Amino acid sequence: MTARVEAAEESFARQVLPRTAWPLFAQMPVADRRHAIDVAQRLLAAGRDDPELLAAALLHDAAKGHRMRLWHRVGGVLLGAGMPWLLRRLASADPTSRGYPWHLYLHHPALSADAAMAAGCSPRTAAFIRGDAADRDAQAALDAADDAG
Repeated sequence: MTARVEAAEESFARQVLPRTAWPLFAQMPVADRRHAIDVAQRLLAAGRDDPELLAAALLHDAAKGHRMRLWHRVGGVLLGAGMPWLLRRLASADPTSRGYPWHLYLHHPALSADAAMAAGCSPRTAAFIRGDAADRDAQAALDAADDAG
């Protein structure tokens, strides 16, 4: 609710991301940018400075966008744990539908990876975002940094 991203943090993201991918990061809601910076900083604190891994950290939630509200996120976690069938039923791939935020919740890793690729990121960065990178150790580090906050 009160998330902020400081100018130095934006500068860090600009340095990590391909120039063409900066707009993808910049258009993310501020709470998602805050979270992405935090994930990247956790990776750096753990000694992970691979630029493609850091780019994945910055863009892993890019597809969530402004349509997915906090209540969709909370509801997605609760429904996913207790009634995943209902979550799937609520989801609609039609961007004009009220069910589209649930679709984003379920499919944001693949959608974010596609958006990152379209914005000029490497296939390896996209694989980290999708969660299926060949470098399982680095993938585990990204997943842990994401889950930590």
